Amino acid sequence: MPAIDLRAFVFLDSMQRQFAAYVATTARGYLPVAGDASLFVEVAPGIAINRVTDVALKKTNVRPAVQVVERSFGLLEVHDSSQAEVREAGRHVLQYLERAEEDRLAPRVLTSEIITNLSDYQIMLVNRNRYGMMMLSGETLFVLEVHPAAYATIAANEAEKAAPIRLVELRPYGAVGRLHLAGGEAEILEAESAVRRTLAGIAGRRNEGGDR
Repeated sequence: MPAIDLRAFVFLDSMQRQFAAYVATTARGYLPVAGDASLFVEVAPGIAINRVTDVALKKTNVRPAVQVVERSFGLLEVHDSSQAEVREAGRHVLQYLERAEEDRLAPRVLTSEIITNLSDYQIMLVNRNRYGMMMLSGETLFVLEVHPAAYATIAANEAEKAAPIRLVELRPYGAVGRLHLAGGEAEILEAESAVRRTLAGIAGRRNEGGDR
């Protein structure tokens, strides 16, 4: 088997309502519902994600919502109402890759910005390029860029657990993951803190990538 780089391996114990709805809006596979457990796997080269998908689906009863095959990177999402079933899918994927979970890259935050009291005109720009919730003028915006891209998923899900924010935009594939959250300033500060704690707690290989 050609060498496959395990870039990210992300288990979500319970998909939050906005997060699950966002995945269901943007995915082309079997749509999840709130409360489902989920696994996101990112590998390089991208074409290798086809074999990863094959292993997960033949060995377990999980359902796939997302499969992105780019030249450099590939992303797979699978989910099920049973955490045990999703963890079992992850076990088989790691076994196929001959990797441990800690062999993934550790997350590296490239950008973390909070912008308060956004103007009507900037809100229009944000809303025109989003698939999630709409922002309103005067609200606070949180912008995150993380490497590898798949870690944007756990950032979004944990932020929603921590505070009553709105998920505006999420891109968990490609060279860099991006997340936009909106809400009151206090709620966004609480969400940012949860995101930082979550990403800092993910063990993995030293990550010096993501610079552009």
